[in-house]
Amino acid sequence: MSGPQGTRRRSDEGSRRAVVTGLGVVSPHGIGVEAFWKATADGASSLGPVTREGCDHMPLKVAGEVRGFDAAETVEERYLVQTDRFTHFALSAAQLALDDARFGRADIESPYSVGVVTAAGSGGGEFGQRELQNLWGQGSRYVGPYQSIAWFYAASTGQVSIRNDFKGPCGVVAADEAGGLDALAHAALAVRNGTDTVVCGATEAPLAPYSIVCQLGYPELSRATDPDRAYRPFTSEACGFAPAEGGAVLVVEGAAAAHRRGAEVRATVAGHAATFTGPSRWAESREGLARAIEGALAEAGCRPEEVDVVFADALGVPEADRAEAQALADALGPHARRVPVTAPKTGTGRAYCAAPVLDVATAVLAMEHGLIPPTPHVLDVCHDLDVVAGRARPAEPRTALILSRGLMGSNSALVLRQGDVPATDR
Repeated sequence: MSGPQGTRRRSDEGSRRAVVTGLGVVSPHGIGVEAFWKATADGASSLGPVTREGCDHMPLKVAGEVRGFDAAETVEERYLVQTDRFTHFALSAAQLALDDARFGRADIESPYSVGVVTAAGSGGGEFGQRELQNLWGQGSRYVGPYQSIAWFYAASTGQVSIRNDFKGPCGVVAADEAGGLDALAHAALAVRNGTDTVVCGATEAPLAPYSIVCQLGYPELSRATDPDRAYRPFTSEACGFAPAEGGAVLVVEGAAAAHRRGAEVRATVAGHAATFTGPSRWAESREGLARAIEGALAEAGCRPEEVDVVFADALGVPEADRAEAQALADALGPHARRVPVTAPKTGTGRAYCAAPVLDVATAVLAMEHGLIPPTPHVLDVCHDLDVVAGRARPAEPRTALILSRGLMGSNSALVLRQGDVPATDR
């Protein structure tokens, strides 16, 4: 729902809770969950100079690039030629997630029992740029037929569903950063409404020249040239965010469906809420984000003191960071000073819609490993928050709160519970 007043209350339906059974990651830290978690837990940074062709003269100097990615290793040629890099990431991450969930053809009771929901902020900019260059330089006969679909923000949803013959409820959230969490909420809603399985998440590829030019109008974009100083939220040196490519895909199932096939339930999607406070109005995002947190906790049946870790939005803009710290204090009360807060994305960059989905994957892994990963590049915090910095912190988190805000004004909060948590126990 839109507006700072718009938060959803906890549903009494509860009998079809949505659970996470698979994770697939393509990120600057590496391909696959194992590589991603090792680097994240170690507090490593994969930020570096932008090396993509045609970008050397751009004001943006630091980003999180996915290196060593060969889409042809996991995606058939017929899909590669008609899709952009952001969809290559999605197809690869989706397959990794399905493999991780041990979800194969034999597990599909009906093609209509599996849906796909993704979020996208930028779409297929690299594919579109290449085709437009062909049009301007060589003429219309040199523009391929796939230009009409490859740039489209819904391309990843379409191609994942086509490739796997998934014919259940499909959708796309066309939004900025917070759309990644909203996509998971749509998946959970589809499960509550009767769909057995939803493949959901977000991937982005915003580092082609055209895509970077489109971002240069964002005052929140870091222009720092030193990777160690480009993205430092919650500090006196905060100067914006470093963008990134990549993302994550999750397999979300109804608990009953997961149990029928003997799948390991890794986490429960317990609650979500969203609000809207307007583009770049960071002071006002305090109220909107607080309302989203309160709504997510209410839907989850979760008290503030039950939150064991917060994965912060961490924009890296002083006014926005202050508003986020205040929103946590408003929504969590005194617990906001005690709960560990982390933002591992400072080591990979902020991958727009994919950033909070990577945080969700990290939250699942943190709960499984009993370890809260640190916030790279952040040491001297200037807000009244217990930011995990330096090195990972051993803990036993059972409830995670993931936050996200978009540059266009959306706010979203998601509550995850460890393992399979029946609604009656929330």
